[in-house]
Amino acid sequence: MQNQIQDILKQAIEKINKCNTEAELLETEKSFLGKKGSLNEILKGVKDLPKEDRAEIGKLANQVKQDINTHIQNQKQNIQDKALDAILEQWHDVTLPGIKPQKGAVHPLSLIQEKVEEIFQKMGFMILDGPEVESDYFNFDALNFKKDHPARDMHDTYFVGEPQNKDGDKLLLRTHTSPVQVRGMLQHKVPIKAIIPGRCFRYEDQDATHEHTLFQIEGLYIDKNISIANLKGIFQEFLTKLFEKKIEIQMRPGYFPFTEPSVEFDFSCPFCKDGCRVCKYTKFIELAGAGMVHPNVLKSAKVDPNEYQGFAFGFGLDRLAMLYHNIQNIKHFRENDIRFLKQF
Repeated sequence: MQNQIQDILKQAIEKINKCNTEAELLETEKSFLGKKGSLNEILKGVKDLPKEDRAEIGKLANQVKQDINTHIQNQKQNIQDKALDAILEQWHDVTLPGIKPQKGAVHPLSLIQEKVEEIFQKMGFMILDGPEVESDYFNFDALNFKKDHPARDMHDTYFVGEPQNKDGDKLLLRTHTSPVQVRGMLQHKVPIKAIIPGRCFRYEDQDATHEHTLFQIEGLYIDKNISIANLKGIFQEFLTKLFEKKIEIQMRPGYFPFTEPSVEFDFSCPFCKDGCRVCKYTKFIELAGAGMVHPNVLKSAKVDPNEYQGFAFGFGLDRLAMLYHNIQNIKHFRENDIRFLKQF
């Protein structure tokens, strides 16, 4: 058995010296020292030897195992040294220009939101936020929507299954940012001057200007002696700052359950003087809905409508971004096409 063990050592050293990769070394190690390796296979017969020979064979086996491991580590170091030498022998021109990494860009919706927020903050407005999963009460009831209002129809609103909040109201994906008007007045009290950017959800047919997920900017100003004139002045100043040119405003009668009276805003086209494709040759572009906050909404927010009044407005951030950046299709905002995003 001693001769067999010595032969295994010779075979192992010969095979180890022929290994050129670490993977080959690993296979060689398994073939000699693994559980099913040749050394272990021989040592299975130690139990059949006379007692006085077992210790000597065990000692020899351990020494052979150490010798094989030593040769493996030496050969592994040789392989690594050769690989390093091969890399160092390669010639590189360090003066050549490197590969320019691709840089990310701020999303166009984020860009326009930052501009809008900055302008309104300079006019004294704070920024509010609210939950996207809203209750039926804050999304509709508190905003003076009647129980039979068409907007409550399942075709307009995404209801969240059957769960209800602690007050028993159905939950839904908010259809507008207006619920934060009431939440803001309840939390911060009046007077209040705030804008509310956020994501909304509506069940709509998708086309170049409509999506089921949209972004809005809501505005709210509640104080004493606030009028439509304040609304028009603030909105005109905002658009003038945004487009960096004098903007004119025209208002048309409108209807919203949470404002009375209600108006719709058009602003003079910042891209032309005599009409163009953007304004459909009318010289004005429709943008926002607004009006004086309905007394019932103030009551929902525990505000006395005999003492306080104010206005609210809302417009689509997506539509404003499309106008500002001359984007033709709203779907581009959510396609994550690098070619599109690199433009901004």
